[in-house]
Amino acid sequence: MTRISLIVALIAALAVGVVNIVFVKDKIHTLTTDRDTQRSAKTQAQTERAAAIKERDTAKTELTQSKAELADAKTERDKAVATATQQTKKADELADKLAKTTQERDQAQTELAAFRALGIPADQVGSLNRKLKDTQEALGIANEEKMVLIRTVTRLTNELAKYVGNDYVVKLRADLRGKILLVDPKWDFVILNIGENQGVLPDGEMLVSRDGKLVAKVIVRTVEKNRCIANIIPGWKLGEVIEGDEVTPAHPAS
Repeated sequence: MTRISLIVALIAALAVGVVNIVFVKDKIHTLTTDRDTQRSAKTQAQTERAAAIKERDTAKTELTQSKAELADAKTERDKAVATATQQTKKADELADKLAKTTQERDQAQTELAAFRALGIPADQVGSLNRKLKDTQEALGIANEEKMVLIRTVTRLTNELAKYVGNDYVVKLRADLRGKILLVDPKWDFVILNIGENQGVLPDGEMLVSRDGKLVAKVIVRTVEKNRCIANIIPGWKLGEVIEGDEVTPAHPAS
C-alpha cells in the first residue's frame, strides 16, 4: 500500500512538473516574443526618427537655398529696374535731340530754298549745302541710336517682367519673318536667319511652318545681331523640322 502511494505521489509530482515546464515554456515564449516586438518597434522608431531628422535637415537646406535664390532674384530685379529707367531716360533725351536735329534740318532746307530764290551767291549756297548734309548725317546717326535704345528698353522691359509676373509672354514684331538655317535633331535646337537687328528678343516664341502647316514651336535662347538660336519646345514638335522652314511670331505685338 505504501508502495502504491509512493508511485501515485511520484506520478503526481511528474505531472505537476510537466505542467510547470509547459507553463514556463509558454511564458518564456511570450516574453521572448514581447522582447522581439519591442526591439523591432524600437528599431523602427529609431529609423523613422533618423528619417525625420534627415527630412528636417533637407527642408532647412532647401529653405536656405530658396531664401538665397529669392535674394538674388530681387537683386537682379532691382538692377533691371535701374537699367530700364536709365535707358528710358536716354531714349527720351535722344528723342529730344532727334526732334531738335529734325527742326534744324527743316530750317536749313527752308533757308537754302529762300537763298536760292533770292539769288544768293553760290559759295554761300554751298556752305548751306554742307550744313544741311551735316545735319542730315547727324539725323541719321540719331535715328540709329534711337532704334538701338528702343530695342534695349524693350529687352530690359521683358527681363523685368520675368521678376514681377508669371504669365508674361514676350511679344515680337507682327511683321517679323525668318527661316531656319540649321537644325540639330539630337539636342532639338535650331539657328534662325534673324536676330536683334530684325527685332528678335530673348525668350520670344516662334511658330515653325512649312507649306502653310504648323511643324513646331521654338523659344529663342540666344540673340545675335543677325541670327539667333532657339530650342524646340517639348510637346510642340508636330513633325520633323528642316532647313528652310519658315518662322513667325507666336505672340505678335499688336
